[in-house]
Amino acid sequence: MHKSRTNFVFGEGDKNASLLLIGEAPGAQEDLEGRPFVGRSGKLLDKILKAIDRDRFNDTYICNILKCRPPENRNPSLSEIDECKPYLNHQIKLINPKLIVTLGLVAASTLLGKDSSLKDMRNNIFYYMNYPVLVTYHPAFLLRSPSFKRNAWEDFKRIRDYIKD
Repeated sequence: MHKSRTNFVFGEGDKNASLLLIGEAPGAQEDLEGRPFVGRSGKLLDKILKAIDRDRFNDTYICNILKCRPPENRNPSLSEIDECKPYLNHQIKLINPKLIVTLGLVAASTLLGKDSSLKDMRNNIFYYMNYPVLVTYHPAFLLRSPSFKRNAWEDFKRIRDYIKD
C-alpha cells in the first residue's frame, strides 16, 4: 500500500489534545497534501468542530487508522489495518487524550473489535487502551446522507460536554 501513496499522512493538530478524532484512511486530497481531512469531508469536519468551539489545532488532534491511502480508494484490508495499528497505538499513547472519537464504522470496528452497526454503537462509551471512546458518523457519510447530520450534531454536543467535565 505504501508503494501507491504520494504522502504518508500521520496526523495533525495539538499533540497534547484532550480530543483525538480517528478516521479510516486518507483520501485522494489527503494523500496529495499529506494532511488528514482536507477534502470535502475535512471542510465539514472543520465546521462541526467550530460549532463546538474547537478547531483542528486547538486541543484537538486528527488522524486515521491507516497512514497511507488504499489503492483505488478501496476499504482497507485487515492485514493493512494490522500493519498500521501499532502506529496508531503509539499516537494514542503520545497524545494521551481525554476522549477518543471514531469517525465512521471502519474506525469504530477497528478500535473496539465490535461487529455492530454504527447506529448500535452510538450513544455508548467504550474503552480502548483504557481511553474512553465515542462513536459517530464519518463526515463523508454525512455528505452522502445529510439526514444523519442531526444525529451527528447530537454526538458532537455529547463530545463537547464530555470534554468540558
